[in-house]
Formats: sequence, structure tokens, C-alpha cells
Amino acid sequence: MALLTPQGVKEVFQFQRSQGRERLRRLLNWEEFDEQRDSRRSILLDTLYESIIFAVGKGFPWVEVAQVVKFTEELLRETKGCSITEAVTILGNKLRDYRGHFNTTHLLALCDYFHHTFIRHYKLYQYVLGQDQQVDLTVAHLEVCMPPQPLPLAEGMDRDLWIHEQQVATLTEAEAQKRADVLLLKEALRLERENSLQKAFAAAAPAKPGQVLERQELESLVCQAVHTQMELLQELLQRQIQNTFAILDLKLQKKTLNLNAPTPIPTPITSHAGQEEALKPQRASKGKKTKARK
Repeated sequence: MALLTPQGVKEVFQFQRSQGRERLRRLLNWEEFDEQRDSRRSILLDTLYESIIFAVGKGFPWVEVAQVVKFTEELLRETKGCSITEAVTILGNKLRDYRGHFNTTHLLALCDYFHHTFIRHYKLYQYVLGQDQQVDLTVAHLEVCMPPQPLPLAEGMDRDLWIHEQQVATLTEAEAQKRADVLLLKEALRLERENSLQKAFAAAAPAKPGQVLERQELESLVCQAVHTQMELLQELLQRQIQNTFAILDLKLQKKTLNLNAPTPIPTPITSHAGQEEALKPQRASKGKKTKARK
């Protein structure tokens, strides 16, 4: 184990826990390791880090804090595989060996600390740090989606007013769609009319070039063209009437919604001039009541 300096343990204590543990690992000259897969080394690092926190909390000088870390590492190593009776004996001997490094108060605090942590949970320490463990670890990489950033409250509106605007927007969009449907219908019927007339003219065309159509054939062709035109025009009028009624119904719904629109919440008056304007009707009303009494 690398010998820690007072400045080193001071830096470890001044960092946050995660950064302090990382700084301690570097001061100990440990290689980087996977916290999840190498749980033994992770727990050992935690134990050494907690000894620093304990010593600083008890007011140990920085020189003695470094000695506490050394004491902890030696105790864990020397008690590996020992019984709890042997561990208590080793702890007592080490406390006597370190009497030259700590005063009596700090030595008693150190003894009390290890009795209430290491000795009390000795079997657990031995199980975790004293023997190899079979690691059965399953790692799942989950994607955490952060919630969207909410808009400023100043840009918000009353819920009923927002619902009203959404309903009006839906009706407006439906009305625009109906008008677009009429234009698409006109274009479709125009193409159908041209196609029908083209077929009729092609069917009535003379078989030989230069041959003239008979009067009856020409009249039949004209009648067929007029009939096709009338059918398509009738269909167009029917569809336009239906769409017109639908558009009028949407307009009526919008009108009804606007008549029953919720009243927006008034903006709070913050300036002195605004407060004076708001109080004028009340003052005028009080003045009229006073004159009436006189």
C-alpha cells in the first residue's frame, strides 16, 4: 500500500464522495477497476474512505488521518482468514503498536470505531473480503428519456380557453378540407368529362379518312356529348350542395363556440397607475351613494 500523505487525505476529504473515492484510488496507486464486477475492491475502497471520514469527524490531525488509513489496511490484511477471537487479539495488539502515533483520546476513539464496525460485522467482512466470490451479474443498458422542457408559465393560458381554441381550430381545418374537396371534385369531373368525350369522338370517327359523318350520326354524337356533360354537371352540383351544407354546419358550430367562449383570466395589475385605473369605478360608485344620501 502506498503511504498516504497528510495533504493527500486532506484532498480526499475535500472532494465529494465519488470524487474523493477516485482520488483515494489514485493515491493508493490502484489500477482502474469495474465497480460492479470487482465488488471486493470496491468495498475495500469504501472501507478505507470511511476511515478517513471517521478520523476527520473525530478531529484527528491530518497526519493521524493518514495513519488511520494505514491502520485500517493493515488490520484488514492481517485478520484475513482468522477467527473473531484472533481478530480481537490482533486489533488490541495493533492499538498498542500505534500508541506512538495517536494520543489516548484518539486511540480510544479508534478502538471504539473498529469494535462497532469491523468486529461487530466481522463475519460479513470475512465473507466479502476474505474469499473469492462467484459473481453472477446481469447488466441491462436502459435508455432514459428526459421529460420535455416545459414552457414558461407566463405563456400559459386557461385550460377552458385552450380547449375552446383547439375546437375552433379543428372546425376551421375541417372547413378548409371541405373547400379543398370541392376543388378536387371539380378537377376529377373535368378529367372524366374529357375522357368520356374523347372516347365518344373516337368511337364515332369514320373508318376511312376523308369520310363525312351522316346527319344522324352527328346528332347522336352531339346528344351523347350533351348527355355526358349534363350527368357530370348534375353530380358536381349535388356534391357542391352537400359540401356547402357541411361548410355551413361547420360555420354554425364555430359561431356557437365563439358565443359560448370562456372569459380569459385578466392580467394582474402590477403598476400603481393600473391600480388607480381599476379603483376609479369603485370610487365613482361610492361618490354617487354619498350624494344620494345627502
